[in-house]
Amino acid sequence: MIIKADVLIAFFAAFAVCAALGPFVIPFLLKLKVGQTERKEGVQSHLKKAGTPTMGGVMILAGMLAGSLPFVVKYPRTIPVILLTVGFGLIGFLDDYLKVVKKRSDGLYPKQKMLGQIIVTTVFVVYLWLMDSDCLELRIPFALFGVRELTGMTVKIIATPLAYFAVIGTVNGVNFTDGLDGLASSVTAVVAVFFTVVSTVLLGKIEPVCAAVTGALLGFLLYNVYPAKVFMGDTGSLALGGFVAGAAYLLRMPLFILIVGLIYLVEVLSVIIQVTYFKKTGGKRIFKMAPIHHHFELSGWSETKVVTVFTIVTILLCLIGMMAVRV
Repeated sequence: MIIKADVLIAFFAAFAVCAALGPFVIPFLLKLKVGQTERKEGVQSHLKKAGTPTMGGVMILAGMLAGSLPFVVKYPRTIPVILLTVGFGLIGFLDDYLKVVKKRSDGLYPKQKMLGQIIVTTVFVVYLWLMDSDCLELRIPFALFGVRELTGMTVKIIATPLAYFAVIGTVNGVNFTDGLDGLASSVTAVVAVFFTVVSTVLLGKIEPVCAAVTGALLGFLLYNVYPAKVFMGDTGSLALGGFVAGAAYLLRMPLFILIVGLIYLVEVLSVIIQVTYFKKTGGKRIFKMAPIHHHFELSGWSETKVVTVFTIVTILLCLIGMMAVRV
């Protein structure tokens, strides 16, 4: 596989922009007092993070746009991925703004946030139907039951409502994963590399935006690794969830999110299981704390160990994902 010049340019442009913005954006956020708040009942070691600037996701979005927009004419299939990424990023930005600038503790109300997510997903799905409806067909991992792809109008119609579950579920999965320094950034950078490689091999024609997200995340990690100087906030985590879902759909691979994005799924399930069990048993817990990365912390793992293990697991899952594509 030969790496295209467009991919390299998108990657390095995104990395350079995101890395260069750090010395300007972080002090600006500090001046605005856009700081992270930590729950007193949470992991006690996290209390020292209170006041660390958040909303750093604007750096990721800026890097992604700088790396991908120059190629939208040549690669028009990147447009819906960019739209979904930016759309969810805007929802996250508004949520962060209300929480940390306007001091509204809950940010957007749950109904407002869900409505915004449904609207953005609807725009994405309508775009696919009008411009590239084949993206609603499905590649089958490992050619299960001897079937490599599900195609045809019936599949597209069934896949349409499922898109809401896949997109919104992935977005919130990435959001739950963003709880430790560098965790969501590292895991999603690996997933972005996976989509870059697969798009190149399958001629998916979205590799510039995938490479741009990879570059932006590596640039962001310069400031987000432990001890983090800035957090991405919902601005970044919702945007990254939109990217993962968008890239998967443009490659007809939403089912592959269950493989390469298994960490996101486990994070969501840990919260659902914890809350359900807590309510059913009158206050008992399965995990020491949810999402599950906090369970490992309270079990004695260091923050950096959790991030390293989750990232290694994602690398292995992406290798399995590549095997699933090649079968």
